[in-house]
Amino acid sequence: MVLLSGIFTTLIKATPIRRLYRATVCSFVLLASFAHHNGSCFASTDGDFQFWSTVGVSFDVNKDWAGAVEEHLKFGNDAGHFYQHQTDLGFIYKSFVNWIDIGFNYKQVFKEQSNGHWGRENRPHFNITFKGRLGSLDFSDRSRFEYRDKEYGDDLWRYVNKFEVNLPYEFTRFKFRPYIADQVYVNMDGSGFEKNRIYAGTTFVLSEDIESELYYVHQWSEFLGRWQELNALGFELKFRF
Repeated sequence: MVLLSGIFTTLIKATPIRRLYRATVCSFVLLASFAHHNGSCFASTDGDFQFWSTVGVSFDVNKDWAGAVEEHLKFGNDAGHFYQHQTDLGFIYKSFVNWIDIGFNYKQVFKEQSNGHWGRENRPHFNITFKGRLGSLDFSDRSRFEYRDKEYGDDLWRYVNKFEVNLPYEFTRFKFRPYIADQVYVNMDGSGFEKNRIYAGTTFVLSEDIESELYYVHQWSEFLGRWQELNALGFELKFRF
């Protein structure tokens, strides 16, 4: 994990990735600082309403490869307390066949623990996404294999599958396009099924180089032998360079 962290830091310092990374970070600084100092301690997610926010940038490396950087923040306790920050850097190989994308990513996660301390997790992950069309419906199925190197807790491998269907409708000049998705998390240490998320949302276009997404998610997750639920409103802003 030390080697992976070093590679991640080197890539972040590179140009043009450094400029893109700074753009995503600066979008969150004031909001994250305010929420961190004005929220109550985050303890349990059961029955909670949350707000999830993402800013990302993507760019072509060459005709075969594309890169992306994302900053993701989560606010719990009725969306009033900042408790998690993720940075995800990845590269996608898009010339294997036109219906498969292969991705190699490295994610760092900082999350507030139950004791009030912040813990870091290094999370390299490999993704393979199958894309297709059934009638007028566009769909994708992404399989993700991630290694969770935790500062607090045991390290483990986890499999995540996300199946998404985009409906064949576009509304207004912003091209609002609804979608639904199901995402399943399975721990590969023998403990099995850990989490399930159901999404309903819409993508839309703000300009030629800016896309956005608004969604609702309902999550079930296992925590200390007990199943908990939460609801979240999510917003994503994606820049294309």
